[in-house]
Amino acid sequence: MTILFRLSSPARRVASTASALLVALCLQSGTALAQNGDNGATSPPPPFTYDQHEAAMAFADDLASRRNLDPAWVRQQIGAAQRLPAVIRLTQPAPTGTAKNWAAYRARFIEPVRLQAGLQFWQTHREALERAEREFGVPASLIVGVLGVESLYGRYTGNFRVMDTLTTLAFDFPASHPRAAARAEFFRSELEQYLSLTQRTGQDPLALRGSYAGAMGWPQFMPSSWNKYAIDFDGDSRIDLINSPADVIGSVANYFTHFGWQPGLPTHYPVAFDPATLDLDALLAPDILPTFSPEHFSAQGAMLEGPALQHNGKLALIELQNGDPANGGAPPSYLAGTENFYVVTRYNWSSYYALAVIELGQAVQALVEGR
Repeated sequence: MTILFRLSSPARRVASTASALLVALCLQSGTALAQNGDNGATSPPPPFTYDQHEAAMAFADDLASRRNLDPAWVRQQIGAAQRLPAVIRLTQPAPTGTAKNWAAYRARFIEPVRLQAGLQFWQTHREALERAEREFGVPASLIVGVLGVESLYGRYTGNFRVMDTLTTLAFDFPASHPRAAARAEFFRSELEQYLSLTQRTGQDPLALRGSYAGAMGWPQFMPSSWNKYAIDFDGDSRIDLINSPADVIGSVANYFTHFGWQPGLPTHYPVAFDPATLDLDALLAPDILPTFSPEHFSAQGAMLEGPALQHNGKLALIELQNGDPANGGAPPSYLAGTENFYVVTRYNWSSYYALAVIELGQAVQALVEGR
């Protein structure tokens, strides 16, 4: 999923003015140049398509055999995919040393446009939200928060051809990425899931559009999540995460249920520190995975109060940086995350994302209730 992660349009290529010498050299090398009037401007070269990629075609044959699909159809779809340099650039990791900033990240999502859109969405689809909460135990506020962060309630679902993005990342994932091999394998699996999905539903694989990572629809489901967790919630005997808000609502609730959402359990609690006993390194070592009992949590110097003292499950200390303190940033923010906070991060492995989703949903709920 998404992850998080936001959408960006493909970079444009601007044709440069070619001198007579450049034209001659390019013609000698076999490069075709299209003249634009008398100014010598050249058109960009045709996009690379994966029918020219040996490994992609071998993958197509293997996929067809394993999935019992028509080999010619699979080859045709993968072969028609275009390599997208913009997608490769967008997948590059952030420069090392880049300080995260929770306050800035939060401000991107808890803002007037998204709040008003969330209020309208909740009011329009109140019945489906209430039914999802009854049937799955997932709060309406969490569903609303996810959809607001992921696609601004369907306004921005991505404009990349899914076939292009998945194939590009499956076979041309940037080698500079620290987990390049694993990520490329992930996208090959998603490409397989996507072709299986479109073949089963009769959709044109070259028609669907999504994010630069291949996520689709209002909830920005990857193809594997669409296949596993998407449900028909409006009763029309088909699953549509692009045009059916009810299916979208039910599918997000179903997703969280499958990852262990516990109805009634808070996602997090406030936390304070006892400087005399604080072992911050030990508390942060498990990252966002709930590991500590409340007693162990307190023994390490993380102090709970109120309802948190009655918590029976595991906790994680969540750290949210607020910029680089050495360059004017504020100190980090901290909270005690429960198993349900961890479930929210299964949508996107980021504590920043999870808290933004939670707080956006809560802010919209306050508007709905007139608070």
